Amino acid sequence: MMFKSLRRFTYSLLAILLACLSVPLLAKADGQSTTTHTLNSSYVVYGAGVASEHYADLDNVLGTDSNFKKLTSTASDYRKYISDSTNTTDAAMISSVAIAPGDPGSGVKVNIKDYNGSNNITTVTAQQYALVAQMAGVTDVTIVVTANRPVSGEAALTGVYKAFAADGATLNTTNTATANQMLDATQDAINANSDDKTYPGKLMAAVGDTTKQIAQEKQDGNSLTTDQIAKLLEEALAKRGISEQTTTNQVNNIVNVLVNFQNSPISSSSKYVSNVGNTINNVKNSTGNLMNKAKDWASSLDTKKASETAQNWFQKLIAWIQSLFS
Repeated sequence: MMFKSLRRFTYSLLAILLACLSVPLLAKADGQSTTTHTLNSSYVVYGAGVASEHYADLDNVLGTDSNFKKLTSTASDYRKYISDSTNTTDAAMISSVAIAPGDPGSGVKVNIKDYNGSNNITTVTAQQYALVAQMAGVTDVTIVVTANRPVSGEAALTGVYKAFAADGATLNTTNTATANQMLDATQDAINANSDDKTYPGKLMAAVGDTTKQIAQEKQDGNSLTTDQIAKLLEEALAKRGISEQTTTNQVNNIVNVLVNFQNSPISSSSKYVSNVGNTINNVKNSTGNLMNKAKDWASSLDTKKASETAQNWFQKLIAWIQSLFS
């Protein structure tokens, strides 16, 4: 009788533990069926054009360790995720990235790190990377970008998308291609306002505001015209206080990509609507290359390690309980 009671108690305890731990597991499964994803592991992705002799220095700059899974981004990956009509070669893939899971609701944060004292990402800003990654279907991650020699940085997100594929969450290539078009569309405005360090964050926040409204309208069954999208963007620019700094031609370039965004799968995602707000908050008051403090990067890695430790403990607990009845 005592043995049966112990067994019933043990089964009840196991059921409670399973119920408690099933919530994040179910959330993960649900996330895999949508167009918005986060990571389970941490990755470092080297550009194919980087000689292996630079890997140790890159690891030091990126702040990675042996827990990061290592990948290489190639010209083939660039054609898959960014543009299939390019002549990009492996030798041109120079940017390297590290990417780690963030806390739920943290959005996308990006740091661009100097290599040997030089900022070798010469064109793209941290704020552009963050919002564009969110538009591609990435959320709740921290990304660190660097390069061992000067490059524009346009190919860096290829490594991020490849890491997600390796993690089991392949991003929709229509979303990634459209998102990367936003790098080009916003670049002229950012270059023209290079003397205003707050401009990239305000511009990308305005773009994020507009994508959120477009997605909400689409999910309500409304397809917006180009003029309506332009009006939304102009209102968002005014809200951020940069309408006078952004020319009509620059606005039109962005609107053209926003039209493509409306036709992309991610604009139908309710999770995009909720998640993009987190990234907007990250970029709107951000200046410079560092959106995430070093301690927060370390914290995201500690959170990942703690999660893995908890999972290992739970597996050992199940094995022990099973041994009682074997």
